[in-house]
Amino acid sequence: MKVLLTAVNSKYIHSNLAVRYLKQFTSELDYECTIREFSINDRIENILEEIMLEKADVVAFSCYIWNMEYINRLAELIKLVNDKIQILYGGPEVSFDCENFLKEHVGEFLITGEGEETYKEFIEYKLERRKLETIRGLYYKTENDVKFNGFRPQIDMNNLVFPYTMDDNSIENKIVYYEASRGCPFRCKYCLSSTIEGVRFLNVERVKKELKYFMDKGVRLVKFVDRTFNCNHNFAKEIWKYLMEQNTNTTFHFEISADILRDDEIELLSKAPYGRFQFEVGVQTTNDEVLANINRHISFNDIKGRVSKIAQRGNIKQHLDLIAGLPGEDFQSFKKSFNDVHSIGPEEIQLGFLKLLKGSSMREEALKWGIVYSPYAPYEILRSKDISYEELLQLKKAEEMVDKYYNSGKFNNIIKFFNHKFETPFDFYFELGSFFEKKGYFKRNIGNVEYYKVFLDFNEEKLNSENQEALKEIIKYDYLCFNKKKWLPDFLIRDLDKNEERRIKDSIKEQYDSNNYHIEKFRLDINKYISDSGIKFSPSYFIFDVKNPNNIISITEYEQIN
Repeated sequence: MKVLLTAVNSKYIHSNLAVRYLKQFTSELDYECTIREFSINDRIENILEEIMLEKADVVAFSCYIWNMEYINRLAELIKLVNDKIQILYGGPEVSFDCENFLKEHVGEFLITGEGEETYKEFIEYKLERRKLETIRGLYYKTENDVKFNGFRPQIDMNNLVFPYTMDDNSIENKIVYYEASRGCPFRCKYCLSSTIEGVRFLNVERVKKELKYFMDKGVRLVKFVDRTFNCNHNFAKEIWKYLMEQNTNTTFHFEISADILRDDEIELLSKAPYGRFQFEVGVQTTNDEVLANINRHISFNDIKGRVSKIAQRGNIKQHLDLIAGLPGEDFQSFKKSFNDVHSIGPEEIQLGFLKLLKGSSMREEALKWGIVYSPYAPYEILRSKDISYEELLQLKKAEEMVDKYYNSGKFNNIIKFFNHKFETPFDFYFELGSFFEKKGYFKRNIGNVEYYKVFLDFNEEKLNSENQEALKEIIKYDYLCFNKKKWLPDFLIRDLDKNEERRIKDSIKEQYDSNNYHIEKFRLDINKYISDSGIKFSPSYFIFDVKNPNNIISITEYEQIN
């Protein structure tokens, strides 16, 4: 008997934790189990072919809001090709309203909630070691109906197996997911974690051992899926301290609640090696009344104070989340929330949109707040009594600008040029998004170079070409920091002539290998601009490391090297 555990991830670089748990949890059973991972960006015909070539008796799908529609189509195609293949569903997207889902879709079985023990008993049933009627947590079709044997208690975390193996080379160059706890102490109305009672933790020594596995394999990024990693202060401190002591290039990503960070934790984190940790902080809104509406009894000032303290050291990348469409928050309130978060200066700002997930209390309160949402996954808000559909569309355009320009970190100096020219940072991204829409850029793919040139056109149209020549120099600097050095787009000017370049190379040849470094001249005093945003036309010279974009050397006085 063969089971194909199938994951359809949102991106190629992602990996699926759930299917690995299931395989390892049943490793002692005598059956053939194969994991195949795909992406929603793959052609469905290609995935179907790959699945059929496996010749499995059961195809099991890991279901989430981002892949449910895709999986529904895929399951139907599988049945059309070979209706003897049985289909098993599991995951958060099918763990609510399970009976109706199974009635309305092809497939025979559905696991609700935590699936490890239920899946193991299901395999025992397929191996004729257990009766179907004894498996709790499993929905299954009979000739005339869908039956359910009752819910299963939460799994003891100590019974979980480590989902990865030393020979699992599929995680190389992927984002790897790991959990040290299940559950969340908070009851946010939009989150499915609010439906789980309590928080359960793995043994801290076991967690250390398992994290060592990732470091030994050279995994680039490990993302903890724990909903609030720092809710147990002693546990969090011990893990952080252990990871800080390791000699590794692996980065560890945690979702934390910043408002409950203690001073001793912030002091510890200030000593972390640069790049070892990155934090995702769910701000959601800075409107305290709206926070109360979603059952988050915190103050933005508490979040801001602690996030700002972490930012002072500059060693931990912080990703702050906002959600548009929350009950009680209109367009102007969200605009203020964005500006409040932007004032902290986090490395990334994520603008999400409210999703009314199956099983969440927010879905139950939709009528109360006048929220209309899509009946299709991911069940995103369309409008409410506080914010219109048109306003949400405007926010989506601004969100694309924030994600492309702010979050990439590749346009920081260009953004600084514009920020003080608009009343608020939000106004800049809003106007830039409107400009993109007017030019039709949202409806076609534009190349990397064009993303830079947009700013010259935007400045010309919106600000009457104010300091246009200075802007060209700033764009040139940001462009060279992250792109090939030997070639410049035709809208940027290369001022360094061959004789001047030769003299500079001769003067620095004892320090720098000219084959690995690129020299560029700027008409603008770039150092002054970076330090205080001052616009001063004075020649400045920089040496760009071709192999390491973070290594940029300023030649402050050209006369000294002649």
